[in-house]
Amino acid sequence: MSNILIHPTYFPSISHYVALIQAKEVSIEVDDNFQKQTNRNRMYIYSPNGIQMLNIPIKHTNLKRQKYKDLRIENDFGWQKNHFKSLEAAYRTSPFFEYFEDDFRPIFENKKEFLMDLNFEIFEIINKCLGVTIDFTKTTEYFKEVGPEITDLRYLVNGKKDENKFEAYTQVFDDKHGFLNNLSILDLLFNEGRYAVEYLKNQELYK
Repeated sequence: MSNILIHPTYFPSISHYVALIQAKEVSIEVDDNFQKQTNRNRMYIYSPNGIQMLNIPIKHTNLKRQKYKDLRIENDFGWQKNHFKSLEAAYRTSPFFEYFEDDFRPIFENKKEFLMDLNFEIFEIINKCLGVTIDFTKTTEYFKEVGPEITDLRYLVNGKKDENKFEAYTQVFDDKHGFLNNLSILDLLFNEGRYAVEYLKNQELYK
């Protein structure tokens, strides 16, 4: 994969990281408007009861449109504690949860004001856990369409439009619910550790 344009999201999907790992150059969109019901502020994990969505509450304004980079997190609802408890219930028995636990714990203890700042911090931590360096640039203005030299993968932020299918790997509760495709990168990391990188390199992404 050559040059890609992609969104920062909350603990990105596996499809996001397939694209990031395989790209030659990465540009991250920071000038778009926020859209509800996307992975900008949500992720999907494999809970004991099957797929579970974890959603970050955001502060509402009277503006019809609000820049994603200006979006503030609503920290009065205790979402961090709830999300970490959900991750523990889902992955405490996975092979690598305890190995990476201390890397991710600060995300659920320290409050961030802006959603985008949180997502970039998460991006750095995930890359560290995977043992990879992903150089990137940030956009300086918004373009609805991009040139042919860039693969526009901004659609991946919308889970309903992301139809990528990937090879099965061992998941904690797959004996109950089978393989669940394209969850948060955390699912792959906690189950496969740094072997996740080789997995990501070998997957194919719909263009």
